[in-house]
Amino acid sequence: MDLQALLDFNLVAAHGGFGRAARAARRPKATLSRKVSELEASLNVRLIERGSRLLRLTDEGVALHEATRGPLQDIAEAELAVGSSASVPRGRLRISAPIVLSHVALAAIGADFARAYPEVELEIVAEDRKADPVEDGFDIVIRVNPAPDERLVGRRILEDELLLVGAPGAILPTSEEIDAVAMNTMPADMIWRVETRDGPRALRPRARLRFSSFLMVREAVLAGAGFALAPKLMVAGDIAASRLTRLGVAEGPKVEIWALQNSRRLASLKVRLFLDALSRAFAADQTGRL
Repeated sequence: MDLQALLDFNLVAAHGGFGRAARAARRPKATLSRKVSELEASLNVRLIERGSRLLRLTDEGVALHEATRGPLQDIAEAELAVGSSASVPRGRLRISAPIVLSHVALAAIGADFARAYPEVELEIVAEDRKADPVEDGFDIVIRVNPAPDERLVGRRILEDELLLVGAPGAILPTSEEIDAVAMNTMPADMIWRVETRDGPRALRPRARLRFSSFLMVREAVLAGAGFALAPKLMVAGDIAASRLTRLGVAEGPKVEIWALQNSRRLASLKVRLFLDALSRAFAADQTGRL
């Protein structure tokens, strides 16, 4: 298979047309069309349906594009890195990250990164689902307490913990039962075991409000709706500004947040630089394999 023809096919597929691909690559449109035709002839399959105004990938074209665009990008970035000691990161960088972390920290980190590396097109997708870096096309996936996975390598970027918080001036009642704002995944019979200034407490939350997001939980507690267990990362600023009162910390191991990537892919320059940016921002730098 002609590697240049494959590169040209992926260029056309990514840009959705020969004209746009030619302008982006500053190469003749006729050359790209010829190379794609040669690739189709060598594979004996139609990859692109060419209309008078529209271009559409065939099923075989979609399959080839999805299977080869990642490895080809790795090859291009490796060539760039080897060929120049002062290489500049460029190209698309896609990140999947939990919603709370994205809203609380990654917008600012992303803005700093974009200013520092203007030739990188950074996309951060805020989602709490378990995204797959290969199937979903992400360069980095950020996960909370990830299970061991030989396909992934990464870096622990943050340790967090759950804090018991309330409105300004709030104090815990002497009874075990407290009015609470909770995540809708919390079991009805759950006990909150927290370490307070007065020692350990076992509290029974009466959840009058339940939400699907910690961001909504935080807003409700700020409005005086009750007590909540919330990530320190999210409420530390509110505590420092006296918008919330810290009443204790949840017992148990700390929460680990990892930035992960496909172990079978070459770690590109832009990926390494973004991981470094995360580590600096969270003052953590631990690498390893899960």
